[in-house]
Amino acid sequence: MTNDLKFKLHSPFTPTGDQPEAIKQLVAGLEQGKEHQTLLGVTGSGKTFTMANVIEKVQKPTLILAHNKTLAAQLYQEFRDFFPENAVSYFVSYYDYYQPEAYIPTTDTYIEKEATINDEIDKLRLASTTNLLTRPDSIVIASVSCIYNLGSPVEYGKYMLRIAEGEVISRETLLMQLTNLQYERSTTDFRRGTYRLRGDSIQIWPAYEDKGLRIDMFENTIENISWIDPISGKRVVPSNLAAGQTHTAEKEFIIFPAKHYMINEKSQKEGMIEIKADLDARLHELRTQGKIIEAHRLEQKVNYDLDMIREFGFVNGIENYSRYFDGRQPGDAPYTLIDYFIENAKEFGDGSFLTIVDESHISLPQVRGMHNGDRARKQNLIEYGFRLPSALDNRPLTFEEFAERTDKMVYVSATPEKLELSLSGEPVEQLIRPTGLIDPNIELRSTEDQIEDLVIEIIARKQIGQRTLVTTLTKKMAEALTEYLNDTAKIDALVASWRKKHINKNIDNEHTIWSDPELPINQMEIGFIDSKYYNHLDTSHEIPENFEYPKVAYLHSDIETLERSDILDDLRRGVYDVVIGINLLREGLDLPEVTLVAILDADKEGFLRSRTSLIQTMGRAARHVEGHAILYADD
Repeated sequence: MTNDLKFKLHSPFTPTGDQPEAIKQLVAGLEQGKEHQTLLGVTGSGKTFTMANVIEKVQKPTLILAHNKTLAAQLYQEFRDFFPENAVSYFVSYYDYYQPEAYIPTTDTYIEKEATINDEIDKLRLASTTNLLTRPDSIVIASVSCIYNLGSPVEYGKYMLRIAEGEVISRETLLMQLTNLQYERSTTDFRRGTYRLRGDSIQIWPAYEDKGLRIDMFENTIENISWIDPISGKRVVPSNLAAGQTHTAEKEFIIFPAKHYMINEKSQKEGMIEIKADLDARLHELRTQGKIIEAHRLEQKVNYDLDMIREFGFVNGIENYSRYFDGRQPGDAPYTLIDYFIENAKEFGDGSFLTIVDESHISLPQVRGMHNGDRARKQNLIEYGFRLPSALDNRPLTFEEFAERTDKMVYVSATPEKLELSLSGEPVEQLIRPTGLIDPNIELRSTEDQIEDLVIEIIARKQIGQRTLVTTLTKKMAEALTEYLNDTAKIDALVASWRKKHINKNIDNEHTIWSDPELPINQMEIGFIDSKYYNHLDTSHEIPENFEYPKVAYLHSDIETLERSDILDDLRRGVYDVVIGINLLREGLDLPEVTLVAILDADKEGFLRSRTSLIQTMGRAARHVEGHAILYADD
């Protein structure tokens, strides 16, 4: 462990436009001890680069909160490029599929917890906490998953295994310690979180690494420790310091646990006694109320879980008993990723860390809403005998607990809400784009023949290598439109129909375009329609006879987390010309190749078509000189 590592920003660019002043004001506010600040920056003004410069200047471990996994992944890539010498981590929910445990009383339906864990994301989560316990130069880009129960950082830190070349230790003792860290022995399927024996060598694949460790032993002495490729077994030289590794003269290595939930023997015994006592009390309560079935159900469930914990030290759903093993009292807040930041700040710094809330207008409401939703679901499980009341303590933080634990908050948004502004006061403004680009043109069009109109716009841009984003209101519509646009026969028929309508005609187009330079996107009131803000625009296109068909993909929450970033990368590379989505295309995405953003059903009510949502969505076209947004609406 070392505390001499500093944040060092790498970039071929220097701050320009409004960035230098914004950086200066934010840094000054942090140095003056301001708890809350807001950066109001228009889309495309380089808010991420401003954030990176602030981190380098204040030199504090930083939590960056994003409201969805797609945006978090993009920020992770950008900050990893900005800080290649530092520990930049990605922390989001590791479920590709998650069906929480629930009970529906009206139909007497019990839904068992079902989940598919993404091994790669699990590795990244473990790397995040490992870095926070070992390095002062840690940046973690996280979703709201960071406010959920994670297990005590103190207990997690106690379970590290330190090994060094020349150390005298029996192989049996070493293997027992690995088992205590919840590493599993494997003879065939070598994967993260496992170890295997190969003659006098032990091969370990740390759960937070892409590489494995090979420990060569002679009798009871560690002769050599080296990194290996887990597939081929060949030795590799890491390009930089790995999480949990320190280079010393003795070649010392640290291995951290394979799981976040670690329970020592004493805590386990004491916890099981408490669980049994609470079970007896709850059973008496249910039977007194005449709830015999519920009491029987709960008794079977908890006794089974206790048997599993006693025999194996773990059970599916053990997080519901976390309060007992963490030593928390009923109602106490759970341990979360934020507690790891608190430990990091105590160990390496002055006790404080930086929290940046990206797209704060949507991220903060997400944090506020998590606790109540989780509690409502668990109340039914408790009332009907599926869980002990202590399950309520396996929960996300309340908004008040989140605000109390986070430190030095900077809210970042093009459309900050009243909450951020009320906390921080006058915002730091960043309105001039370093690129010199102005706001995209905004056009309102009728929904009549909107698909035909949209297809022609897409094809026209395809011919000159430009990209398009389309937003719909539902997943079904996104998938159906994607299927339609990828059907060449339907596209041929539509283009033929369009040509027939427009041949030898001078189109008197009644489409309108926003043209008042004094009314930028971030200030306009969507829905306020006045003729003085419009002029006429001829949108006819020349579609060649042998036009190229667009390649289209959809993007929504059913797409696996890491695949979402691949789809957006493919859009930028030209593998796709169009991406159709719902909410994931709204905030923060940096897609300079996109010249058209089309919003279907722009006049519908709801948060997806609110003023803020429309402004944010149209902002995706603000990174191209020919940026254009079309809103299909009738009202």
